[in-house]
Amino acid sequence: MMRKYTAEFIGTFALVFCGTGAIVVDQHTNGGVGHVGVAMTFGLIVMAMIYTFGDVSGAHLNPAVSIGFAVAGRFAVKEVLPYVVFQIAGAFAASFMLHLLFPENEFLGASLPAGSALQSFVFEFILTFFLMLVIVHVAHGSKEIGTLAGMAIGGTVLLEAMFAGPISGASMNPARSLAPAVVSGHTENLWIYLFAPVLGALAAVTTWRLLKNGMLKSPDEVI
Repeated sequence: MMRKYTAEFIGTFALVFCGTGAIVVDQHTNGGVGHVGVAMTFGLIVMAMIYTFGDVSGAHLNPAVSIGFAVAGRFAVKEVLPYVVFQIAGAFAASFMLHLLFPENEFLGASLPAGSALQSFVFEFILTFFLMLVIVHVAHGSKEIGTLAGMAIGGTVLLEAMFAGPISGASMNPARSLAPAVVSGHTENLWIYLFAPVLGALAAVTTWRLLKNGMLKSPDEVI
């Protein structure tokens, strides 16, 4: 079991260190990375970690994904808590490392709404809904490997970060947002990024179940 938990720790560390690190480096270099570069970093590191740890732990790297898989019946409920604990631990380790490297940075890549809290909440809900919908169709929960899973999930993260990042931060991941918020001391909007992704993931799993069980039929199927 520790093999799986260690994979989740390292994978989430990599996600937060590289993803939020790209934001920090972009600020440190006055735009040296750029918005497109940040979005690509998030998408590519997710894809890389899926290929690295997909056959070990499933490479969830995200509490909302672990919860979603459990509700979908594709992941043992008893494994959710240890997965989430190690994901959060990996995220905090990454944020503390970035704080040591860039002590002058105020936010450490924390997720921040550009507009109203409601606007970002809705964005994060919808973004995570689509991400989880992709994940539950191409992955299996405890194990996922292959070209399709890595490219589909990483590509979805990149796409959503590309267009929604400037509005809500395109977190879609409670661990990714929790660590930099707490380490930087900017927790004022943290609730958005803890609840919206989980609710979005649950909505996606509910939709997946309806589609899978044939409860959503087209008019010609009904006739």
